[in-house]
Amino acid sequence: MSRSNPGRNIDGMLLLDKSPGMTSNGAVQRIKRLLQARKVGHTGSLDPIATGLLPICLGEGTKLSSFLLNTDKRYRVLLRLGQTTRTGDVEGEIMEEKPVPTLTEASIEGVLERFRGQIAQVPPMHSALKHHGVRLYELARRGIQVERPARQVSIYALRLMDFGPRHLDLDVHCSKGTYIRSLAEDIGETLRCGAHVERLHRTAVGDLSIAQSIGLEQFEALADEGRLAMLLPLERMVSALPAVAVGEELAFLLRRGQPVLVCKAPHHGMLRLYSPQDTFLGVGEVMDDGRITPRRLVQHFAALKSGASICGADS
Repeated sequence: MSRSNPGRNIDGMLLLDKSPGMTSNGAVQRIKRLLQARKVGHTGSLDPIATGLLPICLGEGTKLSSFLLNTDKRYRVLLRLGQTTRTGDVEGEIMEEKPVPTLTEASIEGVLERFRGQIAQVPPMHSALKHHGVRLYELARRGIQVERPARQVSIYALRLMDFGPRHLDLDVHCSKGTYIRSLAEDIGETLRCGAHVERLHRTAVGDLSIAQSIGLEQFEALADEGRLAMLLPLERMVSALPAVAVGEELAFLLRRGQPVLVCKAPHHGMLRLYSPQDTFLGVGEVMDDGRITPRRLVQHFAALKSGASICGADS
């Protein structure tokens, strides 16, 4: 795309089913070219070996990407037992091999139970976290290991789907910031045989499901009108938040960055905000004094689907 043709202003979200071998940034650039869109980003990267749900935000949707970055995720993961690798996944060099003990469903469940709930997890060296301004994976590529403080993450569900002499097939529902590679390594260590991720498939991000997604090849095959029809409205990115509609005067003040008092609004937390014409304004937060302050407002509006509490008076 030339500098004289910077692209179209397109707002919304595309749910992409990422294929293996593709980087998340590579997927973003492909979508950007296909739609000739001015501004495109993603809401939480997937490793090249990983497949599955990659929400891609366009235009004003990039303002709301942090809400999906901070939500829970679901994965289907295949663990290869008996081997540890440098990266914690199938792409890394094998560092150690050990015999796998005889496994039963009961013995595996006993191990998995230790990883359910809130756990302390050490981020892997091959991650995008920074140490003194340098990405950990850049240090790892140079053979440098650094101490990484453990972080608290939550494993809401950890289900055994299948197992064999050298593998575990797991369904994982986890909080933001959870590293599935670290979870695999920790499970392998507890089993005393080591493990790494052989396959990883993301099935959900918050209330967004892989069932709603489209593969890149399918998306490429569509005409431009069909591609645009696949985009979800901006408010779908924050659909888990309560919805509140405000009067015209309050909408005017919110657009100017001023906090407002809205009748019958929730008393705390983040909210979806709508104007009297049922257009999506963005996201606000209830302050300690009960007023709603704007946090992320958008310029291109979409229709309210349902569920907003209408406040008729601007007071």
